[in-house]
Amino acid sequence: MTLLAFLLPLAMLGALVGLDVVSFPQAMLSRPLAAATFAGALVGHPGKGLVAGAVLEMFALETQMFGASRYPEWGSASVVGGALFAVHDDASAGALLVAVFAALVTAGAGTWTMVVHRKVIARWAGGMREDLARGSIGAVTALQLRGLTADLVRGGLLTLGALAVFTPLTRAILAGWTIGAAPSRAIVVAVAGAVGLGAVWKVVHTTTGAPWYLLGGLAVGSALLLVT
Repeated sequence: MTLLAFLLPLAMLGALVGLDVVSFPQAMLSRPLAAATFAGALVGHPGKGLVAGAVLEMFALETQMFGASRYPEWGSASVVGGALFAVHDDASAGALLVAVFAALVTAGAGTWTMVVHRKVIARWAGGMREDLARGSIGAVTALQLRGLTADLVRGGLLTLGALAVFTPLTRAILAGWTIGAAPSRAIVVAVAGAVGLGAVWKVVHTTTGAPWYLLGGLAVGSALLLVT
């Protein structure tokens, strides 16, 4: 598989899930569990994509998305992490750690791209102020479509750029990797687990009834696990 054939489908997926984060359709396709699994499926290993997505989901639990607040863009970042982990075989001891690191960096960069996107939309809206104030349907529709298209392009370019940088960089890092598989994965699990548990604790001890929902979910999940 050529680098271009590897990058383009993933860039298209990154564009779609990046759009889902805020703009449309907000159907949870951009959650790491979903986005990373989709990425893994594109490169032929959905199970490995799911593993990377589960780890990234622990980090994403910490994110509270309210209005115009700044937060990591997990959709496109999860495509990057899922794909980078899925393309390496199970013998690559540091593949998960490096893939998660790449996804975290991409998520941070995604924050900046979302801010730029909002500023661009504000500039467009400013230029259409009079039409918008009159309630022009055409102006509202045009602004919506321009914003959606810009967000689609933003997610695609972010994914493409991140993969173009991290694909060769990951190969170079793993070529000289000396830490064993168990310690490498233990680091990822420990850090992700600490972040995820911290996020859950923040909700559980401040929200009325949350502990009962948590216990109920654990009970149902355990029952399903025993059945299967």
